[in-house]
This record gives sequence, C-alpha cells and structure tokens, in this order.
Amino acid sequence: MFKINSDEKEVYQKLIELGTSKDNSNTIIPKVAKYLDFSSDKIKTKVLWMLGELGLKDSQGIEPYVSNIAKELENEEPKIRERAVGALGRIGRGNFDLVKPYLSVILSKAKDSHPNVRMNFIWACENIATNTPEVFDTSMDIFAKLLDDEGIRVRRESPEIFRVIGKRRPDLVELYIKKLKIMSETDPDNVVKVHAAGAIKAAKS
Repeated sequence: MFKINSDEKEVYQKLIELGTSKDNSNTIIPKVAKYLDFSSDKIKTKVLWMLGELGLKDSQGIEPYVSNIAKELENEEPKIRERAVGALGRIGRGNFDLVKPYLSVILSKAKDSHPNVRMNFIWACENIATNTPEVFDTSMDIFAKLLDDEGIRVRRESPEIFRVIGKRRPDLVELYIKKLKIMSETDPDNVVKVHAAGAIKAAKS
C-alpha cells in the first residue's frame, strides 16, 4: 500500500469530495485532472480511477485529458498502469474514438510483467468491446494467449473477454470454442471453468 503524507491527505479528501459532488462532470473533470501530475502514486491512482468513471459518462469533457492518461500506461508503478488501462477502457466504452489512437499500446499491456496489469487490460477490453467489439477482430489471438496465463486472476478473467465479444460477434470467437470447451471441462480452477462455459454459451446463443 502507498504511504500518504499530510499534503496528500488534503488532496485525497478533495478528491473524495469531488467524487460526491452534485456538480456536472464538465465542471468536475478539470478539477480532478489537475492532480494527475501530483507527486504521489496514491493520488495518481485515485485520479485515474475517477477520470475513467467520469469519462464513461462525459466523453466531451474527458477528451482533453485522454493523452495524459495514456502516458501513464508506461509508468513504472504497476498499480498506476492498472488504473490507466482501466480508465481508458471505461472511456473507450463511452466513446471508442477517444482511445482509438492508443489501442496498440493498450493491447501491449497483455504482455505486461505484472499480472494485475494484464488482468485489468482484459477488463478494459471488455469495456471497449461492450459497444465496439469489431475493433478486436485482429486481436483475438492476444486474448487467447492469456487463457494460459501464469497468473490465476488473469486466467479467471480471460474467458470473460470471449464472453463479451462472443455475445456480440460470435464469429470472432468461433476459432476458440474448442479451447474454451476444454477449459470448461478440465481446468483445475472452478472459476475458470464457469467463465469458460459462460463464454461458450454467449457465443452460441
């Protein structure tokens, strides 16, 4: 966990207050975004999460800040990379055009050294695929490799991207049904089994 000093406590409290504010998002977004460069990893992770949620609802308001959020995908701190890719996923769910220029770097997080970043990458892609599954038509092999990831949280989440895409574009999942079926029947982890079965059901329904 990150340590937080007195200045950080003050800023963190301001962010909490902004998160519960009744002001419109156009007013709140710049007030939150100004702390994106604050010299605290704890603050930055909070800001990235908030910007993702705000950006899902207000694509126009978040647009000026998307490039700065994307820069954090290369941050040396894994938790910040997690939150950055998650924020872009939420923003991309609301308006894919805003994150389209960063799709290749988002996809590169599938090979991130930290399993939690890889897991959040899948979650981000699920968000994007909810409304624009076709943008992953040439990326399915990237997701397929994560089905055998060494991280258990990654393996548990990886069938879910096939479920989300399969529900909307079953043709993109067809090649992977056999692999998912084997997982649903033989994987030692029950969550993986359930998620793999759910992905098959979504693609065939």
